[in-house]
Amino acid sequence: MKSVVIEQPGKLVVAERPLPQPAAGEVRVKVAYASICGSDVHIWHGHNPFAKYPRVIGHEFFGVIDAVGDGVDAARLGERVAVDPVVSCGHCYPCSVGRPNVCTSLQVIGVHRDGGFSDYALAPAKNAWHLPDSIPDKLASLIEPFTIAANITAFLKPQPEDVALIYGAGPMGLTAIQALKNVYKVKKVLVVDRLPERLTLARQNGADQLFDNSDIPLAAQLEGLQPTLIIDAACHPTILAEAAALASPAARIGLLGFSGEPSTVTQQSLTSKELSLFTSRLNSNRFPQVIEWMDKGLIQPEKLVTHYFPLEEVERAMTLFETDPRTCCKVILQMG
Repeated sequence: MKSVVIEQPGKLVVAERPLPQPAAGEVRVKVAYASICGSDVHIWHGHNPFAKYPRVIGHEFFGVIDAVGDGVDAARLGERVAVDPVVSCGHCYPCSVGRPNVCTSLQVIGVHRDGGFSDYALAPAKNAWHLPDSIPDKLASLIEPFTIAANITAFLKPQPEDVALIYGAGPMGLTAIQALKNVYKVKKVLVVDRLPERLTLARQNGADQLFDNSDIPLAAQLEGLQPTLIIDAACHPTILAEAAALASPAARIGLLGFSGEPSTVTQQSLTSKELSLFTSRLNSNRFPQVIEWMDKGLIQPEKLVTHYFPLEEVERAMTLFETDPRTCCKVILQMG
């Protein structure tokens, strides 16, 4: 089978690998589509501190179960599935309180273990979620990105009367816009970005007001409007302090970033307004929720997709994803 392997930082190859066999409790998925995430690019360049090399990357993928290990019902053969990449132990403290995404022995498919940029991939059977026929094959790999929005909004508990501000109109920001507008019915969603093309995408995904803060500070453009809910999907360490300054008293702030650089924020800026600060990593069993959103037509993943490439052109696809944010949003690889 063909697999996309990062042999070491900076070295990407499409290699022939032996067909993997599912262990007890696992399924083998014949992958049909997989989508590219920024973290895949980070592993390629050696910027992901969790990745071990060599690694088959890809944590957003869809396919059909074609083999099962011991203890897995053979009736699952032929089942269309999206794979949750979060593999947890099930018994540590985070797992015991419903937070398997920060399991003390967390493994992520495509990061800690081989992933879905491959003709075939292995996953625990419980991580392979059955899909209704209403979800088309070519969009099913986008369930995972929407679980990021599902996870942060579960913490923030959006209400229709909220004034929501989203930093960043990349893929994560766009999934958050759709969740806020279409699932939670938030009446006013503001989006700030520095690329006009990304702001256009934000409008197409449901944003009500757009702001370009390339030259004029966002505070000056808001003219005193105080957001009650803020999501940082741009993931720059300077954003937290600005978000705290702009937020309404009693607002909620959600962080999706993973930067190792320090953020400068005072306790006073948070406690004087009694702001609630939430962080979110990956997803905590949100696949059923997003599958339901998609099945009911509450979200439109097709609005994020700009390109499809065959697996053999993965390096071209990842380079485009990395270097052309003006015209490129979600890029999907087609296997076979």
